[in-house]
Amino acid sequence: MNSLKRRSQQGFTIVELLIVIVVIGILAALVITTYNGIQQKGRNTERITDLKALQGQLEAYYAQNGRYPASTDLGATSADNVTFISASMKGLDKEALRDPKATAGDYSLGSSATGVANKYQYKPGTDTMAACDNTATDCTKYVLSAKPEGTGPDIVSDSLN
Repeated sequence: MNSLKRRSQQGFTIVELLIVIVVIGILAALVITTYNGIQQKGRNTERITDLKALQGQLEAYYAQNGRYPASTDLGATSADNVTFISASMKGLDKEALRDPKATAGDYSLGSSATGVANKYQYKPGTDTMAACDNTATDCTKYVLSAKPEGTGPDIVSDSLN
């Protein structure tokens, strides 16, 4: 009689295991996609915040000096930019000059009026946005810009004057 007793099955079949693996894979793909989108949106928000902070300091500089800093005032390197903001824009943290995806320690600003990936842009100019140097012609306007991640237009902040 013992030989006629049916042995109970233990463990899962291969089909059951495959179904569980597929479901876990789908859930993991959804989580990764959502997480990347949230991170991207967070960095774009940081770009907007940085440009607004820089815009506020540029407006304070204008109120004090009657003009905006020329590109040559800021300098061409990260060290020049940090030196300038520590002397002339004391309320601005140097990290506001660095795009969230830029190389660590790169505080230099580009000089384009349109956004460039991973680098903030500062383009000073005259009332007609012609070149200025604050010696022969004063800088009376500027455009700050950044390239957002994903789709969408450039993030742009213009001078308030």
